[in-house]
Amino acid sequence: MADDNQGPAGGVTAHLTIRDGRAAEAVEFYQKAFGASEEMRHLADDGKRLMHAHLELNGGSLMLNDDFPEMREGAQLPPPSGTTLHLQVEDADAAWEKALAAGAIVKFPLDDQFWGDRYGQVEDPFCFSWSIGAPVKRE
Repeated sequence: MADDNQGPAGGVTAHLTIRDGRAAEAVEFYQKAFGASEEMRHLADDGKRLMHAHLELNGGSLMLNDDFPEMREGAQLPPPSGTTLHLQVEDADAAWEKALAAGAIVKFPLDDQFWGDRYGQVEDPFCFSWSIGAPVKRE
């Protein structure tokens, strides 16, 4: 049950850790590729890396930060795998073209799928997978 002081309970928010000090670059990419707006940004004590950024994207929140290997005795993060972030949009073709123009690469071509969506997958420059889908337009 929700606490009145904390708003409604529920929902899931992705929180991405960006490797190689590129979180600020990721914010710019998500703005160009997916129309994200930056809601908040906090720099780390070094004044360079992002401790936390909060984006509004496609009606939801996306949080991200730079990696801090020193918090893991210098161990580097492996490239992300096994997760796909999905964008359900009104016009899959327009969203697809915008993502590709910003630098995303095709993983699974956009096409009409058997379940009724026009759907495809791209990979962003930070190795995260994104799927884009919209109902197939009937003429």
